[in-house]
Amino acid sequence: MKKEIQDIIAPAAIEVTANYIRLGDKLAKTFFIFTYPRYLSTGWFSPIINMPKLLDISIYINPIETPMALKNLRKKAAQVEAQINENNEKGLVRSPELETAIEDIENLRNSLQQAQENMFSVGVYITIYGDDVKSLTDAETEITTLLESRLVYAKTALFQQVDGFSSTLPVGVDKLKVLTPLNSSPLSSFFPFASVDLTSDNGILYGVNRHNNSLIIFDRFSLENYNMAIFARSGSGKSYATKLEAIRLLMMGVDILIIDPENEYEKLAEAVGGSFFRISLSSGNHINPFDVPIIPKGEDPNDVLRSHVITLTGLLKIMLGKMTVDEESLLDRAVTETYASREIVPGRDFSNIEPPTLQDLEAVLRNMEGGRGLAERLYKYTKGSYSGFLNSPTNVDIKNRMIVFSIRDLEDELRPIAMYIVLNFIWNLVRADLKKRMMIIDEAWWMMKYEDGASFLFGLVKRARKYYLGVTTITQDVEDFMRSPYGRPIITNSALQLLLKQSPATIEVVAKTFNLTDGEKNLLLESEVGQGLFFAGLNRVAIQVVASYLEDKIITTKPEQILEKSSE
Repeated sequence: MKKEIQDIIAPAAIEVTANYIRLGDKLAKTFFIFTYPRYLSTGWFSPIINMPKLLDISIYINPIETPMALKNLRKKAAQVEAQINENNEKGLVRSPELETAIEDIENLRNSLQQAQENMFSVGVYITIYGDDVKSLTDAETEITTLLESRLVYAKTALFQQVDGFSSTLPVGVDKLKVLTPLNSSPLSSFFPFASVDLTSDNGILYGVNRHNNSLIIFDRFSLENYNMAIFARSGSGKSYATKLEAIRLLMMGVDILIIDPENEYEKLAEAVGGSFFRISLSSGNHINPFDVPIIPKGEDPNDVLRSHVITLTGLLKIMLGKMTVDEESLLDRAVTETYASREIVPGRDFSNIEPPTLQDLEAVLRNMEGGRGLAERLYKYTKGSYSGFLNSPTNVDIKNRMIVFSIRDLEDELRPIAMYIVLNFIWNLVRADLKKRMMIIDEAWWMMKYEDGASFLFGLVKRARKYYLGVTTITQDVEDFMRSPYGRPIITNSALQLLLKQSPATIEVVAKTFNLTDGEKNLLLESEVGQGLFFAGLNRVAIQVVASYLEDKIITTKPEQILEKSSE
């Protein structure tokens, strides 16, 4: 016996009740929308479509001939006017509802006659699925509550569940026939994707707009500041997206500076001929935090030196831990005297003088009254187990368009210190030579663990625009980042933001920080790798990060792809 396709895909049996039907192990329930408010806002239907639930939605749109629509509107207008006249004859108080209705009818008639609008009969049916009656009820309550908050009301297709289910199947047959007349303007609001177009003539490709498949081409240097904040859980593609932006900006003439906590950017640096420096206890690459910055043109050397002393003191506070007010004052005086021992003082030309090292500061502290305790705490950085890290002259060559500083091989305790030192080193470089640059700070939450580190990062982000610098801060630990008083200011000083897949544990923090709608929250929870939300100023779109074959080979961090390539 020959079987038809419907026999193959149909369930073995169906159980029908007044409120739902059972299809195999699943229950299905259909309800229809029967009334709408006077105005429908754009995208009101999007949260329903984007809900992370198993559901089917069918929208039936049938055009109504304009002459027929005008005839019906004339009848309706006559009925409303008759009701108004009757109320007047009875001496009743005038009805604002009737007056508004007659005004709306006349406006719609004018729009139809001028061909500015068309009329349609519209049916909207939603079928939800669940494993039991409770899950069905919960899903229905959530959806109807969401609809009612927009003054849209729905009813269960009582004793018509089979017809309702059939109406939401992808066969285009409306068996419920619960239709509402709507004109073009409110009907257009049913379109589920309200998305701006971020395609410009300048900039680089960031990805594809998932709502309308347009290209997201944007120039971050065209905004009020050039900073970007990226938040995502581990494995969601944040480093992939950042490397993709870096390689494309490099081709547009932008210099790239990167702080890399996991050696993820080494292959990229090799591919483009960049410099890759390992900062560790045993590495041959050193940065001396006592290096005096190059004096930018037009700036007072004395001001630059004072600013550098303040920054250096902030670093030492992180290294030495909690300090008393007296110890802070003593440390500030010791730093000044350490520079003075090399004749680096305000009012003198110190541009060609070799700077001191951490060991010189330790010696000064030991010879100061009350400074021995601080000197002992510095010992591990000068002669102790951490001495190979900070107590050496700088030997890093920075003459390259891409520079990567890797801190992967440093102990966790030293990572915030290393990030502070490298950031200060880069900042001095940026101030000395004005060029279009982007600085990437991966796992920025390490800096946010300490108030002095967070304060320094915020100051850098706030002042970066003045020096043609765009700072990209990347983090997967949203709570640690936002716990700092500088977390939110860093975000508000970032005109670009990229949110990729989030975990349920942190979604509420992210939603509150970025004022996300329920639909956007669900989108971030359900996103695949490389999918998320892209914010550019006041505009936001759903993005899919897309790389070419060659770009993917260079920037991928998937272990299976790396192993496959190494075996070729």
